[in-house]
Amino acid sequence: MEALVFTALLHYHEVSLKGRNRARFEQILLSRVQEALVGLDLKVSRIPGRILVRNVPEAKLEKVKERLSKVFGLANFAFALEADPDLEVLAELALKLIPKEVKTFRVSAKRGNKKLPFTSIEAEREVGGRIAAKTGLKVDLKNPELTVFLEFALDRAWVYTDRLRFPGPGGLPVGASGKVMTLLSGGIDSPVAAWRVMKRGAKSAFVHFHSYPHTDFASAVKAKREAEVLAAWQGGARLYLVPLAGVQAEIFAKSPEKYRTLLYRRFMLRIAERLAEREGAGALVTGDALGQVASQTLENLHAVSKAVDALVLRPLIAMDKVEVIEEAKRIGTYEISILPQQDCCSFLEPRRPATRATPEELADAEAGLDVPALVEAALAKAELLKIPSPYKGEAVPDPVPPEEV
Repeated sequence: MEALVFTALLHYHEVSLKGRNRARFEQILLSRVQEALVGLDLKVSRIPGRILVRNVPEAKLEKVKERLSKVFGLANFAFALEADPDLEVLAELALKLIPKEVKTFRVSAKRGNKKLPFTSIEAEREVGGRIAAKTGLKVDLKNPELTVFLEFALDRAWVYTDRLRFPGPGGLPVGASGKVMTLLSGGIDSPVAAWRVMKRGAKSAFVHFHSYPHTDFASAVKAKREAEVLAAWQGGARLYLVPLAGVQAEIFAKSPEKYRTLLYRRFMLRIAERLAEREGAGALVTGDALGQVASQTLENLHAVSKAVDALVLRPLIAMDKVEVIEEAKRIGTYEISILPQQDCCSFLEPRRPATRATPEELADAEAGLDVPALVEAALAKAELLKIPSPYKGEAVPDPVPPEEV
């Protein structure tokens, strides 16, 4: 049997609705596709309404499928055989794609080139008739075992089946909506929050806070591995590892116990805000969900946010834990997130945390702290990990505790 060479036909939906900005969004999407397919020696080009990836051999179909499934902005994609818009030729190509076990089929045509000497319905009838005559298969327009798709654009045509068509992740291409800084805890929620903002076109840098040596270093390793998974969705990542133990010790010594966790979080936002300025990020992203824990009551979220001027985005705010877990499994971070760790907020945690703090109460609780100096001291010890796209084959070692460097 001859080896087939396919063209990946990439369709997008939301990008096509962008009016005067459409060309910019399409160019960003094209660049993201090229980044995702790096190293595979494939030709990527753009025609009106579609992106084409040509010369895809059968041996590379699974690898291309896996990579394209992580390109935000794609509604769906299909592996098609490409030819001139000749219905007899297209029927012959379709025969190569129909499995032997299929008994019923239908043909669905989409004609982007209105200058062709046939309509979409005529193309369906002509190609369907030739397939039926050659194979003896029955046409079933309502519930076929297989659908053969025909697409016509410019002076080219493509044929594929529903078994060669796959969903994309949707959304907007990463980079179309600027950049954000995500607070990555190592747990289940924050990677999902980052992923959701990526889907809206924002590239994320990451910051992870640890309390080593007062807690173990497992959370930092987990955060790095989560960032590696997320890097596949956006083409690389930058992860800051920031020690928080010094800040926490000062809060323990000089602030009321019930506010400790909230003050930890205020300092995290302040430090993340400074790193966001360094990265050119326009917002902070957290994995907070309303009412999930004591620090995430409506009042506490408001009081903590008042520590910074930056916009704080909480993509999971109305999701429950079951929904977040299911999404974590889909994007590939769940198995990493459930590995054991000691969260930095567990260090010197209050026995009875405040659940309805006000900004004024937290400001008073911080009155004895040299806030700017504590922020600067933490930033001075921050470590930056540059995580490349996994498709470039450049492994980054796991971080090690500071005294082991």
